[in-house]
Amino acid sequence: MDSIQAAGGAKNLASAERESDREFILEQLRISIRLHATQRVILMVHSDCGAYGGLARFEGDRSAEFEYLSGELQRAAEVVRRAFPSLRIETRIADFEGVWAPELPAELGSACA
Repeated sequence: MDSIQAAGGAKNLASAERESDREFILEQLRISIRLHATQRVILMVHSDCGAYGGLARFEGDRSAEFEYLSGELQRAAEVVRRAFPSLRIETRIADFEGVWAPELPAELGSACA
């Protein structure tokens, strides 16, 4: 099992500031798959993330932030699915109350047959 961590989390896949940020994460996944036969990836972001402008960007509205971050995770999952169709993808949003698993569309959340 490999843990690939980068500031901004799944933002590096969903809405990378530079294409090289996205490619770095994808290359790390390629290496993990090659060396460890990785079959599952968990994409994660957290509440009040500075890379997204923090909770202030949403004027303190945690529901709006959760909705936005859920969309970002879906975009990140789409990037991973295009690159690695056989991976099982899960998503998580962490906040100060716990870790939440927003639902992905079926075609993104489980490995394609």
